[in-house]
Amino acid sequence: MTRNAWTTFKVAGDYNIDKRSLYEAWSTTQGLEKWFLRKADFFTIAGRLRDPQEFIAKEDTYQWYWHGYNDDTVEKGQVLEANGIDFLKFTFSGGSIVSVNMESRNGITLVELTQENIPEESDPSKNLLVQCQVGWTFYMANLKSVLEGGIDLRNKKLEVSSNFK
Repeated sequence: MTRNAWTTFKVAGDYNIDKRSLYEAWSTTQGLEKWFLRKADFFTIAGRLRDPQEFIAKEDTYQWYWHGYNDDTVEKGQVLEANGIDFLKFTFSGGSIVSVNMESRNGITLVELTQENIPEESDPSKNLLVQCQVGWTFYMANLKSVLEGGIDLRNKKLEVSSNFK
């Protein structure tokens, strides 16, 4: 069975930073808020809010909040896998699944993100594959910018984002 090209995509990047630091950037609240989210809350199975530096774990749930949007816009999901070293998988928008794999090679760390099970949409303005692929491409570039150069490329002004026409 072949996969439909409109339900899966991959985005990859190379980073001049060690794999451990990249894993922390992807798998802790503190890490994610440096380059990706305005606010990230992870909850253990028992419902305890994880500390900002604490690694996420399989079966955690999350609530993510974006710059440029108020708290009414929240992404909720679950961590499906987190090995503590170089791989994590979580549910994402529209019931899709995102996997992040990290590999050290020749002094750099490669990160490959795969988003799959993306629901097909006949309305191009609601095409989740395009929206997510563009979004992840930007955020992976921002990850590189923040970790390698300290410059955050995100627009953090709600009044600019919400009123842009």
